[in-house]
Amino acid sequence: MLPIIAIVGRPNVGKSTLFNRLTRKRDALVDDIPGVTRDRLYATVEWNGKSFVLVDTGGFDSLGEERLSVEVTRQVEIAIQEADLVILLLDGKAGLTIGDKELYLLLKRSDKKVLCTVNKIDGPEHEWQSLEFYSLGMDRVFPISSAHGYGIGSLMDQIKVDLPSIEGLRVEEGRRGIAIIGRPNVGKSSLINRIIGFERLIVSEQPGTTRDAVDISFERRGEPYLLIDTAGIRRRTRVKERVEIFSTIKALKAISRCHIALILLDAQEGICEQDARICGYALDRGCGIILGLNKWDLVKTDPSRVRLMGNAIERRLAFISFAPMLHISALTGEGVSKLFPLIDRLWKQLNTRIPTPALNKALENAVGRHPPPQSRGKELKLLYATQVSVHPTTIIIFVNRADYVRRAYERYLINQFKAQLGLELIPLKIVFRER
Repeated sequence: MLPIIAIVGRPNVGKSTLFNRLTRKRDALVDDIPGVTRDRLYATVEWNGKSFVLVDTGGFDSLGEERLSVEVTRQVEIAIQEADLVILLLDGKAGLTIGDKELYLLLKRSDKKVLCTVNKIDGPEHEWQSLEFYSLGMDRVFPISSAHGYGIGSLMDQIKVDLPSIEGLRVEEGRRGIAIIGRPNVGKSSLINRIIGFERLIVSEQPGTTRDAVDISFERRGEPYLLIDTAGIRRRTRVKERVEIFSTIKALKAISRCHIALILLDAQEGICEQDARICGYALDRGCGIILGLNKWDLVKTDPSRVRLMGNAIERRLAFISFAPMLHISALTGEGVSKLFPLIDRLWKQLNTRIPTPALNKALENAVGRHPPPQSRGKELKLLYATQVSVHPTTIIIFVNRADYVRRAYERYLINQFKAQLGLELIPLKIVFRER
């Protein structure tokens, strides 16, 4: 489970520029999977041996035409409470504003570690512009330039020092951790009530690691499970601020802890950008994914809506085409009985360890069907393969030159391994390493 760092600040102070700087430079290694279309809202960053999830947030302008509503304020508080460290980004050229003071007071009440960072300081000769921000009461202010990189090293070194060691509520070994993820009103609570109420499951509650949530431990037919409940993931609202990312932090923490993410989709509303975004993060984490198309009872009799839903899933969620999908109704119970047999199938595949001889036989078959294409006239040689981990299932293939591997051929090998080794329902990662 990785610590979460949120960047907060007023509009146009440079939050997205700082986000891009920290996640795209060569000294910040980014966990990025090609082909996943999503906004640049979060990324997994590694800095000098420490990893964390960096979250880019929308701007907050309490003096704008639309003052912070009660809902937006609540979302800000959620972001602060759920993040493990907060970067308060300020504008050195604009100077200290009333909005900065209000946001700082909100952060101060949270008791969270806050790094006061003054942006748009392009060099040491401009650092005097950051001095007035000491009036907020901070022991240290970090003058930086998100655009040019000035002061970034000092900021990141301090982040590494302040980064908390996340223990969290670990899933007991052998217990199958299932996170229920989805937008508000998609039916998460109804589904959980349906699950823990059917077949008289043995249930106990444990304090959760996220606000407004509990972990539900239970047994079914002698097998131990843990349901990790989460708050709804907000869509974009009519206010200017992108407040949906704040409640997404809850989902990020839940996905970091689970073995299988059950992502609920709303059959009535269709597939939206936020659904694809969360599916992308689950794919990054390497957990099993089940798509639960809820409220199916309300649309299944309308062929045109069924067709539109199928097209939307194929268009927006093509990058997780391996993930099984269930048509369910949490309200009536339709399809819910199929959930746990599917979870058990994923659990088995997630924990499968392939013997090296069988793995190399599958590699030999794949190369025999379709040899690797040449790269600039050079031949790629696949020498041998071995599995190195589960959760996610990771295979290392030793090659003569790793830079000869093309993305299309990597996808081909992944599909071949899945088909030949019975891993068709789970994500699989291949690492090419030179011998």
